[in-house]
Amino acid sequence: MSVTVPRSLNEHTWHLAGKELLAKTLGELSYECLLSPEPVAGDTYRLDLPGGVSYRFAARRGAFGDWRVDPDRIERVAGEGSEAASDPLLFLREAHDVLGISGNTAGHLACELTATLAADARLRDSGVPAASELAELPYAELEGYQTGHPWLVPNKGRIGFSAGDTERYAPESRQPVRLPWIAVHRSLADYRAVAGLEREALLAGELDEDTRHRFTAALAGHGVPPEEYEWLPVHPWQWDEVVLPVFAADVAHKRIVPLGEAPDRYRPQQSIRTLSNTDHPRRHHVKVPLSILNTLVWRGLPTERTVAAPAVTSWVLGLAESDPFLRDEADAILLGEVASVAVRHRDLEDIPGVPYQYRELLGAIWRRPLDERLRAGERARTLASLLYVDGNGDAFVAELVRRSGLGAQEWLSRLFAALLPPLLHFLYRYGVVFSPHGENTIVVFSGEVPERLAVKDFVDDVNVSATGVDELASMPADVDSVLLREPPEFLRQFIQSGLFVGHFRYLAPIVERCLGVGEDRFWELVADEVLAYQKRFPELADRFALFDLFTPEIDRLCLNRNRLLLDGYRDRPERPHAAVHGTVANPLYHAVARHRPAGGVGSSA
Repeated sequence: MSVTVPRSLNEHTWHLAGKELLAKTLGELSYECLLSPEPVAGDTYRLDLPGGVSYRFAARRGAFGDWRVDPDRIERVAGEGSEAASDPLLFLREAHDVLGISGNTAGHLACELTATLAADARLRDSGVPAASELAELPYAELEGYQTGHPWLVPNKGRIGFSAGDTERYAPESRQPVRLPWIAVHRSLADYRAVAGLEREALLAGELDEDTRHRFTAALAGHGVPPEEYEWLPVHPWQWDEVVLPVFAADVAHKRIVPLGEAPDRYRPQQSIRTLSNTDHPRRHHVKVPLSILNTLVWRGLPTERTVAAPAVTSWVLGLAESDPFLRDEADAILLGEVASVAVRHRDLEDIPGVPYQYRELLGAIWRRPLDERLRAGERARTLASLLYVDGNGDAFVAELVRRSGLGAQEWLSRLFAALLPPLLHFLYRYGVVFSPHGENTIVVFSGEVPERLAVKDFVDDVNVSATGVDELASMPADVDSVLLREPPEFLRQFIQSGLFVGHFRYLAPIVERCLGVGEDRFWELVADEVLAYQKRFPELADRFALFDLFTPEIDRLCLNRNRLLLDGYRDRPERPHAAVHGTVANPLYHAVARHRPAGGVGSSA
């Protein structure tokens, strides 16, 4: 075996990636009140740690009271000396007691931070100029240049992947993946689909005739009746690491039969387990389990939700198709999961209190392809891509605004007009929320002008109101059994925290620096779009109060706090959820208060 080292693992690139991650660590942990920096003078703050060590850094405060730390202005002060700081792992060791994390958690966290740094170094080493190349990339390829979850500090930990696995399967590696297929006996496997998508139709659309014949012959070669089996793709890593060792009994008894590799090439999206077909972009996106721990959770497919995925899609699409505003005006693209195969483990899933990762080991979901929904001249990009800034400090969003020919404020207004009305309508009219973070939310452009919304990941991230919405009374039982019901004051958090805190919090300073639109004005434009929707539908006034987006403060959801203090790296029977710690200022409230009297439309007064 030859031993090689990735080109990106060099001292210079590691230093640059390290100071960026250290700045993010200081900013996000301070936002979540895990750290308490003290002001020194101007924009300078000081954080004192045990052992006579301090970190001094420059930061700007954002609309949510968040911290934007300048990576070029962080110093570590020890005794009489100081030096530029760029080592988040050293910081972790020195801040260990202040953060209050256990040694067990700190050890795993150090490994996740190192893996994240290695991925960041690769991205920095292989990035492209925003102006010259990035804007030309198609949707699937653009995914390989994103920097990951902006909120979570260890956002590319991928516990379970080796260096070779990362080279083959991580989105920033930009390597095509071919998927092996397996046949699973129906005593274990359950196929579900939306109306009109029988399994034969799905397979005919996903696999060419020669491949289907080859797979049929492979199944016959094992001497089993083909009509008793469901076919599905499996991630090659999952086959080797999970299916063969953990489902060994089912393989031995030919309840699971390998069929061979399909010829189509896929690219992993940022979620890693969702893959886009690059040879045939109009074929479905495929979501398959990967039993790695990344960004708080194991990346499997919950069996019961996989079974229910097509039913959830049918219900959500039914709401949109019967609603004149959603159907005829908002014209949003709903990329639902239209077919699924869920595979149970005969032993693990029946053990009381078993860790949730063992109920998510095998299955597949087929999602509506994006390309077939685009009109001539349209181009789609994830909302997350708008946060990309290249190594020269040039912002992708600034390049798109330049190409559009619009002024920055007009372009932003078009962006908010594309995104917010359909999300608000689902919330206010139906008590339904998606999780509109940067990866689930897709912007459809025409001439680089934002035109409409596409949204994905229904079965994992659609939630509904627990009270106050009569329209939910007719929800089918199989949908009601899997969707989480949340109180109205928490349901609105999916927009406030998922979109406003989780994405706009990072977009606003980029817009201010690169497009000259101040943060106050940014949030005024957001508030204007929400108020315009409310003015359009005055009959929903009781829902505007029920799901009030204009309260003076909102709950502070904390993702890093969950990892560091609550769940750590322990196994648990249920998936973890974001922690809540205090409140933060609501910029929508303050945007309205600056220009409208209290008690006006949209006010919480």
